[in-house]
Amino acid sequence: MYTPKDISRSDLITDDRPYAGWSYAGFAYHRKSEFIEHLDFLDSVEIQMGIVGPQSYAEEAQTLVHELRSIDTAKGWDHQLKNEPGLVVAFERKWLFYPTSTSLLSMDAIGHAGGALGNVATYLNTGLEVRYGLNLPRSFGVSLIRPAGSTLFTPSKKPVLYLFGAVNGKYVLRDIFLDGNTFTDSHSIDKEDLVADFAAGITFGYRNLMLTYTNVTRTKEFVGQDDSHNFGSLTLSFFYPLW
Repeated sequence: MYTPKDISRSDLITDDRPYAGWSYAGFAYHRKSEFIEHLDFLDSVEIQMGIVGPQSYAEEAQTLVHELRSIDTAKGWDHQLKNEPGLVVAFERKWLFYPTSTSLLSMDAIGHAGGALGNVATYLNTGLEVRYGLNLPRSFGVSLIRPAGSTLFTPSKKPVLYLFGAVNGKYVLRDIFLDGNTFTDSHSIDKEDLVADFAAGITFGYRNLMLTYTNVTRTKEFVGQDDSHNFGSLTLSFFYPLW
C-alpha cells in the first residue's frame, strides 16, 4: 500500500504520490545449477496476478492496523487509484560466487540481473549482495519483497549467522503506483527513471528455520519527492521438504 506523506489531508495532493493498494498472488519457478566450480546460478521466473484499487482492500487493512495501534488514519483514500487487474511477469538470474575454503568464517557474493514486464511494473534491474559470517550457506541470499526476489532456502545442520549488504538498481519504464491507472484517468506523478535500493541486515538460521532483519533505503522514486524512503522488514522462513 502507498500513501502520500501527509495522510491528514482529505483533498487530492497533486504534488505527491497517489494513494494505492496492490493485492496479489505470486507463483515462482526456480532452477538452480552449478555453472563452473565455485560459481552457481539460479534462474527465477515469477508471475504475479492481482488487483490494484479499492478491491485490494488496502484502505481497510491500513485503517485497521492504525486503529489497533492508536495511530492517525489516512484521510485521502477517496483519491486512490481505480480498480484494475494487474499482471507482472519477472525473470531474474542470480550468480553465487562462493569461497574455495571451508573455514568457519567466510565471505561470498551474489550478483543478479533481470527485469519485469506488466501493467503494474515494467523495469530492468541489476545488483549485488555481499555476505560475511559463520557457516555461510550455499544459498542465494535473503528473500526480498520484489518480483523474482525470493530465493531457495538451504537447511543447515550447523547454526548460521551472517551480516549482509546489498544494492539493487532499476531502470523503471512503468510503475502504476506513480504513473496511475493504465486504462482510465487517475492521479499520477512524474516518476524517476533510475531507482536504487540499499539494504543491510543480519540473518540467523538453524536447521529448517531462518530469521532475517533487513533495513532498506530507497532513493527518490518521483520528481519532487522530499527524501529517500527507509523501511525495515523482519522475516521468518521455514523450509519443509516435500520429498
